[in-house]
Amino acid sequence: MASIWNNRISISVFGEAQGPAIGITIDNLPSGEYIDVKKLHQFMERRTPAQQNAEFNQVMSGMLNNRTTGTPLCAFIQNPERTAPDFSQLNRLPRPGQADYTGTVRYRGFNDIRDGGHFSDRLTAPLCFAGAICGQILERRGIYVGAHALEIHGIKDKEFDYVNVSKADILEVRKKNFPVIDDAQGKLMLDDIRLAREGGETLGGVVECVAVNVPAGIGSPIFNGLENSIAGLIFGVTGVRGLEFGVGFDVAEMVGSQNNDSFYVDDHGHVKTKSNNHGGILGGISSGMPIVAKVAIRPAASLGKPQSTINLSTMEEEKLEAQSCAESCIVPKTVPCIEACMNIALLSHMLDYPHFT
Repeated sequence: MASIWNNRISISVFGEAQGPAIGITIDNLPSGEYIDVKKLHQFMERRTPAQQNAEFNQVMSGMLNNRTTGTPLCAFIQNPERTAPDFSQLNRLPRPGQADYTGTVRYRGFNDIRDGGHFSDRLTAPLCFAGAICGQILERRGIYVGAHALEIHGIKDKEFDYVNVSKADILEVRKKNFPVIDDAQGKLMLDDIRLAREGGETLGGVVECVAVNVPAGIGSPIFNGLENSIAGLIFGVTGVRGLEFGVGFDVAEMVGSQNNDSFYVDDHGHVKTKSNNHGGILGGISSGMPIVAKVAIRPAASLGKPQSTINLSTMEEEKLEAQSCAESCIVPKTVPCIEACMNIALLSHMLDYPHFT
């Protein structure tokens, strides 16, 4: 089943947007790890307002007295009871930009079409839950993961310093209501999002994520590389359309002497690189430099204006009425989702690290 990810740590996401509940089962977490429930909720609240996560206290197994027991940790969020709009037409009038058509074809029309069903971005909530737990375990070992909205609709925030980004830089962004480094640029982004909402439009952007203090030697070559694991999780986040590590596609314009990061030994005897074009990963294995990833996020597909589609019953073109445009930009709430993916991938590989305790 595509909703299971397994690499030492295993996660299984379940539920649909309009079903009774959504949730996750996490297997192979180390036992005895203390989980700060307040910090867990704070992480979740960065994705959506607090009231939408109020029900996420249903931990069914795997935790006792706020410590992991070593058995599968299962938790769920009850979906709020609400009068849902009529989604029945989506079986015949698929929404452009959404998985209504592909899901109907793949599951022969038996999939839950309501509000996106299992394709809904609401399923990123349990992913954030798992990532928040893995993040606390990592931070206890000094490893911190942080992200911000690097770009929205062409408006750009400052980049993290690929060589010198620190725990303090990560925590500074994490505490903000709008996740940017430069608040002035953040204001421009918010203004643009407001204008898009008023015009019935939606905006995309880029999330930049970093991990600091990851020791060298984490990961494996070829098919079990650190990038592979991170990518496999990140592409499970709704709206992700692209991913690059370090300088990414810019390497195509470089010559080898520009791209290669020269090694040196710092004052503490640690091997470092003078630049970090490789984004902290070489040959699928961490180099000890900050891990850097950039993630492209598409505009939300639901528009407040009519769109053209096909009536699957008649195979003729029809107009789809304007939809609720509640979220004109999903980039800000995707920030903790990307962090969560990085946390899960890093912890799964850290379990193989000789000094992991």
